[in-house]
Amino acid sequence: MSSGIAFVPLSIAVLTISDTRTPEDDRSGNTLVERIAQAGHHLAARAIVPDDVEAIRAHVSGWVADVNVDVVITTGGTGFTGRDVTPEAVEPLFEKRMEGFSTVFHMVSFGKIGTSTLQSRATAGVANSTYIFCLPGSPGACRDGWDEILVHQLDIRHKPCNFVEILPRLDEHLKRGKLRAPS
Repeated sequence: MSSGIAFVPLSIAVLTISDTRTPEDDRSGNTLVERIAQAGHHLAARAIVPDDVEAIRAHVSGWVADVNVDVVITTGGTGFTGRDVTPEAVEPLFEKRMEGFSTVFHMVSFGKIGTSTLQSRATAGVANSTYIFCLPGSPGACRDGWDEILVHQLDIRHKPCNFVEILPRLDEHLKRGKLRAPS
């Protein structure tokens, strides 16, 4: 971290995708919410939806359309079972895919769970000037994704570069601004 640069809190929405989770037992969502707060960001919204393409896409689309949401993080539905449909629901929304996120996530995951990381289809991209990150549904995967990747990239003080400093430029083609990073 570079000193002298002021932290810029982001507004982050968390979506848990599960047919079985409730607000009382959503450990993965709780893991993300706790880390978002600890890092100094704002929780813009939180919800739980079933493993259903339309329900997932509707929630993510709503948050992407909200100028007060900078980042959407989903947890769950990234595996290979018949009910795992998060990538199918979210990737069509991407204007730009973030190929490196999946690669780095798998590198981190491989160090912890070995070849079992192959069972995740973690993905990320940008839609309507909003970052979207889709993590697996385990608390461990959420910890790894946040602690090893997102906490750094969602902090303007992280060098040599980070997602926050380019956030105001994501919409250059739209001429619509969300967040203005300090000069």
